[in-house]
Amino acid sequence: MNYDPEKHRRRSIRLKGYDYTRPGAYFVTICTEGRVCLFGNISGETMQLNAFGRIVQTHWNDLPHHYPQVKLDAFVIMPNHVHGIIILTEIDMVGAGLKPAPTIKQHGLPEIVRALKTFSARRVNELRNTPGVSLWQRNYYDHIIRNERALNIIRRYILYNPLMWAYDMDNPDRHPLSTEKMKSGMKQKCGFTDEELDFIIDYDIKYRMGRETDDEM
Repeated sequence: MNYDPEKHRRRSIRLKGYDYTRPGAYFVTICTEGRVCLFGNISGETMQLNAFGRIVQTHWNDLPHHYPQVKLDAFVIMPNHVHGIIILTEIDMVGAGLKPAPTIKQHGLPEIVRALKTFSARRVNELRNTPGVSLWQRNYYDHIIRNERALNIIRRYILYNPLMWAYDMDNPDRHPLSTEKMKSGMKQKCGFTDEELDFIIDYDIKYRMGRETDDEM
């Protein structure tokens, strides 16, 4: 059977056997349907959000209001995708038996990401008068952040994403470069080490292939 990336990406790409309600930090990437640039443009290496991009930003900021255990960390909206860190915390325990408050449910990462996608898409489609049209790709990509070092690397990657747009494979105007030239340019612009760049490039490859992205960094 031939490999169809659009068809095969629809399967779950969550890490098998992992409990995504567990407290921890998760690096999430969500792409627009067809990787169409919808949220604004890069000008002077700065992301300029349009009305659609501002809608996504608003719904990201609103997540902790709907999910009390969510803490938001670094986040960036790019023309056709978003990167963000979602931190799930322990539910506060109450009473002598230290049981969770009965009105609070431990929500998992898939539910939280689904809410972001659903409500932002609904509002964008209202604004552009395209009810029911897919805004986001069916799936999303995550990396379980295992330690403080990885967290800080990913924060920098998110912060510098607009600076790296010229090298981004999601950029429709990108000029093809060898991996070495791309790494050299990113090192010069952002100060990443070779090891950090290896992690970043590996993550980029995995999320485009729809692969699970759990590793030790």
